[in-house]
Amino acid sequence: MAFLATDGVEQSELTEPWKAVEQAGGTPRLISLEAGEIQGFEHLDKGERFAVDETVANASAEDYDGLVLPGGVANPDRLRTDKDAISFVRAFFEQAKPAAAICHGPWTLVEADVVRGRTLTSWPSLKTDLRNAGATWVDEEVHVDEGLVTSRKPDDLEAFCAKVVEEIAEGEHAAQRESVSTG
Repeated sequence: MAFLATDGVEQSELTEPWKAVEQAGGTPRLISLEAGEIQGFEHLDKGERFAVDETVANASAEDYDGLVLPGGVANPDRLRTDKDAISFVRAFFEQAKPAAAICHGPWTLVEADVVRGRTLTSWPSLKTDLRNAGATWVDEEVHVDEGLVTSRKPDDLEAFCAKVVEEIAEGEHAAQRESVSTG
């Protein structure tokens, strides 16, 4: 299971789904923009540092069963400006693999152009961005749309983690591929 994150990641949105994947028998791996470590945050305060397993430039979606995009404001803002990160995210949708994003994580999905025609949730400030990208935004604890799991905030992590594990166990979703814009 690929977890794509960089400095500024909301720590609990990385660690809680990570633990859920491990407890379900999966092997999470941290993919990031650069080798070394990334800096987690607990809201606006620095948290722990996390070792990167692989850089996104060297990673392939083919090697993973699914993707998790944790939030934090700085994390997805940096990811969405990196062409390798966007290609990596898009590849999960092209391969019909489950994906999950929480809080500000959907910003990266917007940049990958994979939300058109989808229904999802996020931190409320992303509502307009998601609608402008062709998505339907809903204010729900967790929402699943053909293998795409989204949640609003850290308070939703219990429901988010349960749905992430469930969707990974289900495997590929044919409709996931259909959400990828062709132009």
